[in-house]
Amino acid sequence: MLENTAMSQPLAKRQRIGGWLGRISVIDLVQSLGLMAVILLGSAVMSVLSPVFATTRNIENVLQSATIIAVVAIGQTFVILVAGIDLSVASVVVLSSVLAVGLVQFQGLPPEIALVLALAAGACIGLLNGLAVTKLRIPALIATLATMTIARGLAYIYSGGTNIAPVPNMYVQLQAGRVLGVPAVIVLTLVLAAVAQIVLSRTRFGRSVYATGGNPLAARLAGIKTERVVILCFMISGLMAAIAGLLITARFEAGAATAAQGLELAVIAAVVIGGVSLFGGEGNMGSMLLGVLLLGLVQNAVNLLNVPPNWDSVVSGLVIAAAAALDVYRRSYMEAGMRKKVISKKAAAATSKPN
Repeated sequence: MLENTAMSQPLAKRQRIGGWLGRISVIDLVQSLGLMAVILLGSAVMSVLSPVFATTRNIENVLQSATIIAVVAIGQTFVILVAGIDLSVASVVVLSSVLAVGLVQFQGLPPEIALVLALAAGACIGLLNGLAVTKLRIPALIATLATMTIARGLAYIYSGGTNIAPVPNMYVQLQAGRVLGVPAVIVLTLVLAAVAQIVLSRTRFGRSVYATGGNPLAARLAGIKTERVVILCFMISGLMAAIAGLLITARFEAGAATAAQGLELAVIAAVVIGGVSLFGGEGNMGSMLLGVLLLGLVQNAVNLLNVPPNWDSVVSGLVIAAAAALDVYRRSYMEAGMRKKVISKKAAAATSKPN
């Protein structure tokens, strides 16, 4: 009984509107609708400013470029939901990419075995991050900063600092493949996001993730093994980054040793823009994907309007700051509302007691 109570408290604000992907709160729904409104308004403005923007080729390019950020962001969402952060994701992307191609080119392994080992490398780095945070009590920022440097260094050492080509044919087919006319990489990203949302909203582990991020002390008292939950979240993040490494291999048709510079910041920005709270315990995959799309559209607009490249970083930074400020305001507003309700209930209970 205690465990169910502790798990339900962080979800109390979420269990309002149901669906086959799980229940979300009215606040989450408003957040998603707000993001959709901004995306539609921005798209309408860009369609007027640039005739290229609304073309099928440009829209498809934006979506395909966003898939890499989206896949990494799926894993990052799990980590941020438990009030952590993973800076190593970009380096894991690169390491996975060079291993997927290098193990075939240098060691002569079958592409399928190389793929599995590349994914295992990402999960292992996630495991190391989780153990460092939970067992060694190293702050997630520092632990993942260390593995970020180590993983990229290993990728440079293994590849010699250059891209590895050619890639196995399976990656070429992945990039060129389509499902009902939709690029296969986009379909794969949506499937991964749907599975992640089902895990978060429909499984015991997902409830434990929200409980651990919302109130770790209450979660531990309820019998939830919070350290195990945190470790698994970091492993999911590493695995998702490794999958993104395979996607970037397919996109560039090379083991991309020099790619993904600054990807970790773009991922964190997309997750925060999508309404996943930096304080943990709040967020969903649907809004996160809208955050990824909005960030992709902003970057695309900067390119189409011929804005100097350095301003791209300035614009992204401003978007991150605005999203973080909104997160803080939203959390403060919600907490104030909850306190007001508690006070009102206590006052009503006091006045209803007979003298």
